[in-house]
Amino acid sequence: MDLKEVMAVNLRRMRHDRDMTQEELADRAGLSTRYVGAIERADVSASVTILGKIAEALDVEPGALLKAVPTKPR
Repeated sequence: MDLKEVMAVNLRRMRHDRDMTQEELADRAGLSTRYVGAIERADVSASVTILGKIAEALDVEPGALLKAVPTKPR
């Protein structure tokens, strides 16, 4: 999994953990809902500036969005 996909998975998980909609996250981060959705689908790569805005909106360290979470073996 590349970093764009790792960020997509982490962003979606963290947003859901906070019961936050894409619209709420976009508003808090000063981004469009369409752009947040594109990041969550790994359609686009977020710049470090956007990474910082999203991390601040989620109240996490920016690195947490890029940390690969080990998957459970099947």
